[in-house]
Amino acid sequence: MKRIHCRRMAAFGLMAVLAATADAAQAPIPQLAGKDGRYALLVDGKPFTMLGVQAHNSSNYPAALDKVWAAAKDAHANTVEIPVAWEQLEPDEGRFDFSFVDTLVAQARQNKMRLVLLWFGTWKNTGPQYTPEWVKFDNRRFPRMVDREGKGIYCLSPFGEQTLQADKKAFVALMAHLKKIDAAQRTVIMVQVENEVGTYGTVRDFGAKAEAAFRQPVPPAILARKKAPVPGAASGTWAEVYGPYADEYFHAYAVASYIEALAKAGRAVYDLPMYVNNALRDPIEPMAPWKGNFASGGPTFDVIDIYKAAAPHIDIAAPDVYSPESSKVGATLSLFQRPDNALLVPEMGNAAGYARYVYQILGRGAIGVAPFGIDYADYSNYPLGSKLKDKAMAEPFGRIYAAFRPMQGQWAQWALDGRTFGIAEAEDRKPQTIDANGWKITASFREWQFGTANNGDRPPGTESPNGGAALAQVAANEFVVIGQNIRLAFEGAGANAGKPSMYARVEEGHFDNAGKWVMERNWNGDQTDYGINFTANPTVLKIRLGTY
Repeated sequence: MKRIHCRRMAAFGLMAVLAATADAAQAPIPQLAGKDGRYALLVDGKPFTMLGVQAHNSSNYPAALDKVWAAAKDAHANTVEIPVAWEQLEPDEGRFDFSFVDTLVAQARQNKMRLVLLWFGTWKNTGPQYTPEWVKFDNRRFPRMVDREGKGIYCLSPFGEQTLQADKKAFVALMAHLKKIDAAQRTVIMVQVENEVGTYGTVRDFGAKAEAAFRQPVPPAILARKKAPVPGAASGTWAEVYGPYADEYFHAYAVASYIEALAKAGRAVYDLPMYVNNALRDPIEPMAPWKGNFASGGPTFDVIDIYKAAAPHIDIAAPDVYSPESSKVGATLSLFQRPDNALLVPEMGNAAGYARYVYQILGRGAIGVAPFGIDYADYSNYPLGSKLKDKAMAEPFGRIYAAFRPMQGQWAQWALDGRTFGIAEAEDRKPQTIDANGWKITASFREWQFGTANNGDRPPGTESPNGGAALAQVAANEFVVIGQNIRLAFEGAGANAGKPSMYARVEEGHFDNAGKWVMERNWNGDQTDYGINFTANPTVLKIRLGTY
């Protein structure tokens, strides 16, 4: 009896936490705001920079959450991305279990974290492993795709009508439950619909329904947005319009249309921002038709227009960054950041070398970033990520997030206004430049804080590229800068070109909870004679310049 009583009390306490704000005025619902092709995520009605971490795939159970919150706190994150699996939400058809969602939301509030929920439904990394067992093994009711030779494959078909209806029913139930428990507090700020969709091993579904659809004319909405890479018919079937790209483009349309059905129905119940994430194709290799080298049908950079046309209730096509090379990271960010597509990096490798890209990503005006696998589960996805599974894994991101977090709101507003810039050290360790309004900023790496000659002697901790800086030009001659292992030099450009200049003030400090700048000390003399030198400890500076 005592054990039963304790369980009842625990359940009552959980319900009390979830209902604590039921009588309070609702906070504004999170939404994406756009301005001149730039974006901000509004949370509680204000611009918000998502300093996120993503939990491991199997950390979506109450007993695993302590290890998630501990790592998120060590990373100084303000948001946790975590899966909600169809198999756990609806283990038996028509019977929904929201106990994990209730526990997750309650604990997020207790830990002062926002949440992004990842719906692992029909597809997770293209496969059906997160579907309930009553879906997994019923190919008659929930058909799998068919390859070009007529053989069934691992992936569920986007033309499975009952699959779509069942997935949609579960997703709508989730969104309705979120509205019930979270409409007042808005703990959940975004939802990812499915996960890294598409197919490996076959370019599209060749089943009977898919073949019939492939022979139909390309819908006008697709024609209006997606032009053929090679000359083809202005209208007609997919093959007639898109030639060698027809299979991939048709598959993208089929998968995006499926996702749209879920997103539209879910947002009709609770209108949170929604996005899809993407396992990338190579952003540098020359464009060519699919040849088994990426997940066909996913929202790769070359089919974003198809997703925009077929899935208008999806706000963002977002890249998952797991290629560590700086050239590929930069190319990916450029391809996904578009006037019609906000930049969000919902997954990134958690190895230490990826931490420097936080500066580049947020400096480009991204609404958020989240390294993957920042929890203390006894699991490592090396070589895709870090070998480490403890605080040392979270620490490289935590040091940067700790500097950003007090000013995340201001940073989001500056990004929306187009005032921000970012740099990440490249493998060649060469200097880089930023052209700001009236100023040219040169970044160099592996420099000591004093002097210019080092005779090959390099500062410790710079053996691998890890330098970076993010800058916000908050006034004509004033910058707020966060950086590590980097030297910055400023010279006049544009209206200031040819004019001698010097630092008026170089203040080290931070922003308080009210958004007010708090100076800790002013750099001068030795600290500025050889440029603005950031060490391995991320530091926030307010730099004001003048000409004479």
